[in-house]
Amino acid sequence: MTIDNRIQVVLIDDDPHLRQALGQTLDLAGLKILPLAEAKGLAAQLERDWPGVVVSDIRMPGMDGLELLTELHAQDPDLPVLLITGHGDVPLAVQAMRAGAYDFLEKPFASDALLDSVRRALALRRLVLDNRSLRLALSDRNELSARLVGQSPSMLRLREQIGALAATKADVLILGETGAGKEVVARALHDLSSRRNGPFVAINAGALAESVVESELFGHEPGAFTGAQKRRIGKFEFANGGTLFLDEIESMSLDVQVKLLRLLQERVVERLGGNQLIPLDIRIIAATKEDLRQAADQGRFRADLYYRLNVAPLRIPPLRERGEDALVLFQHFADEASARHGLPPHELQPGQRALLLRHTWPGNVRELQNAAERFALGLELALDNSEVQSAAGIGVDMVSGGLSEQVENFEKTLIAAELARSHSSVRSVAEALGIPRKTLHDKLRKHGLSFADSGAASHTDELD
Repeated sequence: MTIDNRIQVVLIDDDPHLRQALGQTLDLAGLKILPLAEAKGLAAQLERDWPGVVVSDIRMPGMDGLELLTELHAQDPDLPVLLITGHGDVPLAVQAMRAGAYDFLEKPFASDALLDSVRRALALRRLVLDNRSLRLALSDRNELSARLVGQSPSMLRLREQIGALAATKADVLILGETGAGKEVVARALHDLSSRRNGPFVAINAGALAESVVESELFGHEPGAFTGAQKRRIGKFEFANGGTLFLDEIESMSLDVQVKLLRLLQERVVERLGGNQLIPLDIRIIAATKEDLRQAADQGRFRADLYYRLNVAPLRIPPLRERGEDALVLFQHFADEASARHGLPPHELQPGQRALLLRHTWPGNVRELQNAAERFALGLELALDNSEVQSAAGIGVDMVSGGLSEQVENFEKTLIAAELARSHSSVRSVAEALGIPRKTLHDKLRKHGLSFADSGAASHTDELD
C-alpha cells in the first residue's frame, strides 16, 4: 500500500493529544494530513516522488525520528523532514540537521511556526519535483530520439505522442506495417513510464499455435487439460507490475478475444482449470498490421474489443512516408554495424542515396537495417526489389567523373529506378518524375533506356 499523493503532510507522534492538536492546526490551514502513531514502515509506503513532507517527533518508542530520517533519505535525499524536539534536546536536533533534516521545532512552539516551516518545505518539494520532471523529460526526449531516429514531421509527431502517453496508465494500440518498429515503440512506452522497473513481456500472438495460446497467455492449473501436469504462470500474470506487449493481436481467435476483453475491463486473470481470480497491475500494449475496424466489420475481430483498445492509438508511419529519414536511418544502422564488426565506416555515394530514396521499402525499417548491415560489410547494396538496384545495368557506384558526368549519371539512375518501379506506362513514369512525356521520351533515347530494361512492354503509343 502506498500513501496517496494528495496527502501533503505525514504527521508522526506517539503522543495522541499532541498528534491531535498538531493535526488540527494543519487541517485548519487547508493541508491534507495523515496522522500516524509510529514511524515504522513509513518509508515503504512513500514513492520516491511523493509530493509531501514529513513532520515527526524525535523521541518515540520503536523507530525514533533520527532513524526515520536516515531511512527516508536513503530512498529520497531531497524529501523534507521536519523534526520536533523536547526541551533539552537541542544537541540532538543539531545532529539531525547535520544528517539532513529540513528543520526542527523545539517544544513548546507556536502554531504559526509549524505552519511557516511546513509551507516552506512544501514549496521546496514542488521545486525539486519540477526540476526532476524537467530533467526526466529532457532525458526521455534524448532517449526517444536515439531509439526512433528521424526528423520527418510524422516521426516528430510520433515521439511527442509517445512522450505524452508513456506517463499515463492508458493501454495503447500500435498500428503499423510489418517491420515498421512496433516493438521498439512498445519498449519505449514501457521504459519511459513509471513501470520501467517492472517486467516487459513481449509475445507474438500470430506465432502461437491455437492449441496453446490460452495456456501461454492465461496460464493453467494441474490437470486443466491432457498433459498439464503442473501449474503454469501465464504471460499476463508474469507481466504483473509491468507491461505486456501483444503483437499481431488480429490473429487471436474470437474466444481468446472474449477473455482478453474481460481482462482489460476487470484487471483480473483466471488460469485455465482454476477458480481463483488473480488481480493484475498491468499495462497492455497491443499491436496490429491490419485495419481492426474493417476486421470487426467483417466479423473477424470483436467490435467491443476494438473500441476498448482504440482509446489511445499510435500509428507508426511506413518508411516510404518518411522522406530523407531513410538516409539518416541507413547511415545510422550502417555505422552501428561497422562498429560492431570492427570495420571502417562507409559513406553513401550520390547514386546510392538516390536509389535509397526511390525505394519503397516494403519491409520498412527491418528491410533497411538488413540492407545497411550488408552495406557495412562491403557487400552489394541489393534491395528487395532488385530491379531498382540493377535497372538498365546501372551500378550504384557509377558516380565518378566531373560534375556534368555525375549529373548525367544521377539523372539516368533516377529515370531507370522509376522505370523499373512504374511498369504500367510512359505516362505513369513521366508523372512520377514530374516531366512531360515528350521530355521523358527524349531522355529515354538519350540514356539508351526503355521498358525492356525493366522486364515490361513499352507503351510508347501514349507519347504526345
